Amino acid sequence: MTIEEPRQAERITKRKAWTFASEERPSLADAFSGREGLRAFWRYWVTDNLWNLAHLSGHFGMKLLPMDACSNLGAALGLFAMPRFHKVASRRAQETICALRPDLNEAEQQALFRENCRAQGRLMTEFSVVNRLQNNRDRLTFHGLDIIDDAVKAGPVIIVGMHLGNWEVGPTVLQRINVHPHAFYLPPRGRAKAWIAERVRSKAGLRFLPPGAEGIRPAIKILKNGGVVSTFCDEGFGGFIRGPFFDRKPHLEGNLAIAVRLARMTGATICPWYNLRTEGFRFECRALTPIKLPPGARQLDDILMLNNTIEPVIRANLDQWYFLDNSLRPE
Repeated sequence: MTIEEPRQAERITKRKAWTFASEERPSLADAFSGREGLRAFWRYWVTDNLWNLAHLSGHFGMKLLPMDACSNLGAALGLFAMPRFHKVASRRAQETICALRPDLNEAEQQALFRENCRAQGRLMTEFSVVNRLQNNRDRLTFHGLDIIDDAVKAGPVIIVGMHLGNWEVGPTVLQRINVHPHAFYLPPRGRAKAWIAERVRSKAGLRFLPPGAEGIRPAIKILKNGGVVSTFCDEGFGGFIRGPFFDRKPHLEGNLAIAVRLARMTGATICPWYNLRTEGFRFECRALTPIKLPPGARQLDDILMLNNTIEPVIRANLDQWYFLDNSLRPE
């Protein structure tokens, strides 16, 4: 099944640079500047902080639970909350399932959706316990980790992950071969959630690059010095799936293009990897064949080569894919 983008006739020749801007902190003067200023002040200092307190309490409270209990709680919460409180995301997920898995009957598509709801919930609660895997590595099964190890020893590497299973186990997996990558980091919305994410990932050994265009030059410098940069080429942006392409017209608007450009500029080897949840809070981690871009290829050919590596893996595991609740067409 082919899904065409509305503006498929337009040839995209240049990626638009995206610049990250953090939320501004309203001052007391803003509160007296008018209705909108007061609304922004109240939201930032009162409403948001109530949510921040809830998120922090939940995060640290769930640290008291055993790992499997914490994960199973998330599965139950995801199955309960997703269809009831995230109706737009649920609609998108079911439409995406119908488009990508037309071979399934209605009951099978609904079962896939419910399993994805459980997976989404597990991801949220597992933030509280994911770093315990550093001392419980029997919960991780490895396949082909030596592929990444050999590539890192040979020169610069771009590790391309996928949002499957629980990708937060990545830094723990790479610690096994003493690799500590720099990663492009986009903070989640909400100050408490951003603080939690940065704290958990820092403790796992991840080093951060600035999000958006500001991270490109530091990444190039790291790679030219023989270092390791980590990114993800499956992505949803503004509720729209930008990668993989899923039979849509290729474009230069996402991380697929960034990874290829970085590899071309620095001679880096691209090492795709992913993990899948096997049972509860246990994961199987697999490195794929590394990609060394051939000389003289066009950028679009390079992008398609990388896309065709990750797309079949994601299509085969939609029940564990984080961006399933995004749309294949812009809304």
